[in-house]
Amino acid sequence: MRCARLAWKGPALNTAIEKTAPQWVAGFMSGTSLDAVDAAMILTDGTDVLDFGPVAERKYTPEERAVLQAATDAARAWNWQGPRPEGLFRAACETITKTHSDAWAMMTGQAGAPKPVLAGVHGQTVLHRRTKPGQPGATLQLIDAPAMQAALGVPLAYDFRSADVAAGGQGAPLAPAYHAALMNRLGGEPAVVLNLGGVANITARTADGTLIAFDTGPANGPIDEWVEGHGKGTHDAGGKLAAAGRVHEGLLAQLLAHDWFDEPPPKSLDRYDFNASMARGLSLEDGAATLTEFSAAAVAAGIRQLPEVPARVIACGGGRHNLAFMAALARQLPCAVLTAEQAGWRGDSIEAEAFALLAARTLRGLPLSWPGTTGVPGPQMGGKLLG
Repeated sequence: MRCARLAWKGPALNTAIEKTAPQWVAGFMSGTSLDAVDAAMILTDGTDVLDFGPVAERKYTPEERAVLQAATDAARAWNWQGPRPEGLFRAACETITKTHSDAWAMMTGQAGAPKPVLAGVHGQTVLHRRTKPGQPGATLQLIDAPAMQAALGVPLAYDFRSADVAAGGQGAPLAPAYHAALMNRLGGEPAVVLNLGGVANITARTADGTLIAFDTGPANGPIDEWVEGHGKGTHDAGGKLAAAGRVHEGLLAQLLAHDWFDEPPPKSLDRYDFNASMARGLSLEDGAATLTEFSAAAVAAGIRQLPEVPARVIACGGGRHNLAFMAALARQLPCAVLTAEQAGWRGDSIEAEAFALLAARTLRGLPLSWPGTTGVPGPQMGGKLLG
């Protein structure tokens, strides 16, 4: 089975699902940090979020993480040239199905948990090529959709990025529709949602309600890779290594001179466009400090590309647990920096919740992306439905 080609045509979507009334929908996300599957449930009509349901986190075992990393490494070596590494992709798809099914059971098995009528699964991104003038973009998320739909037992929405890329968009970020729904619950002031995953991306809502979204640069990815490469775990827990090191100012200035920062938004990155090799030659602590400062400076550079200064930046994703990262953001950004929890959100579940909302939007035929979020020419529907 060529699990990533997404050409399987299943039965018609279950017409018993009400397409306009609010429904409980589950969402799942496995990020490029390869640490866990996050699952979350929201009550939504695809536009607004009316309530929040149970969440679950299914950590990857070292063996499962190794399978997904092997598929990622193979995808990078392949890079859409020559024979696909089908064996490694198939093994990754089996791991993805198993771990998502476990997360589903953990979430729906909680006392009083509602039964979702639809699930949105992103799959595992192993390769992403951003769209440039004269160079079409491409993106690859591994998922065996029929196996996943059978494991979950409800209709499945998946393959959320391909239509946007095919239409000339970046295919990322895709969370702005959900970020907008969250910001609507806070009031109308200009704000930015900052997602600190392997890559950092922002969704800005301006004073007139316009959404602007793009990747700002690296976030946790190079830091995690640096720490793991030194045999010190999978990430800089709490930012302790960075806090013990010194920033190499000359290298930082060199990194910030990258052409990426001159590109206008919207724009997107692959997880490995910026990687741990940037800190080669530094000590463990100094490398962690320099990579952390660079990621924060990249976010600040992205904020400067916005048409107006936001009232606040709300950080979500794993990077908000890195105290050195958050301190660097507070120093460099021109506004207040809050964590998702300080805004009343569930910071570890936002990406999973976002794909629940995107699943509902897919069901209703609503756009997932816009010119200001991915650079697509017009509002773009996306996603596929199965089950």
